[in-house]
Amino acid sequence: MHKIALELGSFTIHWYGVFVGLGCLMGLWTASRRGLLDRFAPDKAYDVGLWILLGALIGARTLYVTSYWEEEFASKSWLAVLNIRQGGLVFYGGFIGSCLAVILYCWLKREPLWRLADMLAPSISLGSAFGRIGCLMTGCCYGKACSLPWGIHFPSDHPTFGTSVHPTQIYDSLINLAVYGGLEYAYRHKRFDGQIFALWLILYPIARSLTELFRGDYPQRYIGGILTPAQLLSVGILAVGVVLYRFLPRRLSRVAPPTPASASR
Repeated sequence: MHKIALELGSFTIHWYGVFVGLGCLMGLWTASRRGLLDRFAPDKAYDVGLWILLGALIGARTLYVTSYWEEEFASKSWLAVLNIRQGGLVFYGGFIGSCLAVILYCWLKREPLWRLADMLAPSISLGSAFGRIGCLMTGCCYGKACSLPWGIHFPSDHPTFGTSVHPTQIYDSLINLAVYGGLEYAYRHKRFDGQIFALWLILYPIARSLTELFRGDYPQRYIGGILTPAQLLSVGILAVGVVLYRFLPRRLSRVAPPTPASASR
């Protein structure tokens, strides 16, 4: 754990911001390359990327502040809500915010929503893989006590008090890389627009729910203390993914224009 990457006089650059920024850049670059297969100009990814970044920041910070209001913000100035340099972003909040931003973008620009969502979907996991390393450097999103050889120790002034804990940030990063690789392969063999995005909605919640079993940083759990907030959201997102995967091929086949051969009959 080492929060600070660089100090330039009174200005401090934190590793969390470095890795989140790197994840955004790598995500947008890979999306721009991937989009060529769907006839999107490379600059399309960067154009929508500005909308995604704004939506993700607002959504991720909003969900974090809501989740940890009593523990971190109730007794502080409202300016503390805006301070994200040292962490304090929730992935699912950022995902929901970025989805709303993309929907608005497609509506205003008249872009094909599901095809654009497919272009972006694998990059969500790639960006998150980098972001989780930032969590590790900051010491957030830590795991439960662990006696396994790969357990990690944070400093004694950390909430874990130097106890060996599961490296949940690394678990999540590796799982995101696996999901990214699988979706990259699936993108080159997709059968309908929206398929890759729907697959992400199915795969990531399952993977995330597994890593949540080892998390030790949540102040509260739901349904009798069983589910973490992320697991609860995962159930809903997984359900949406299953519905989209079954619904979109039927919907697109209904709205597809007739082929020249069928039109002549």
